[in-house]
Amino acid sequence: MPQELPPYLKKTKEGVLLELHVQPRASRNKVVGLYGNRLKVAIQAPPADGKANKALQVFLARLFDVPKSRIVLKSGASSREKSFLITNVSSKDILSKITAVA
Repeated sequence: MPQELPPYLKKTKEGVLLELHVQPRASRNKVVGLYGNRLKVAIQAPPADGKANKALQVFLARLFDVPKSRIVLKSGASSREKSFLITNVSSKDILSKITAVA
């Protein structure tokens, strides 16, 4: 029986969609835990001029050990509620790396 994915992860044809709630201007970059049906991530960068989005992309690339070109902001560019598409990686790999740091 396949493992059921948490509500913040969705498999798509293109890859895995990661639904986030982002807290900008945090003391450090880290995965905080669940926030409703989303994964809460704290990021040090301010939300101005897309800096938090860029910092979040770099943080996720390091967390999942993929090039940042494989992490694409799909929605929420100016919102705390964001969706990132991660390509060429399995949902199982993403889940294991999230649970290792959360």
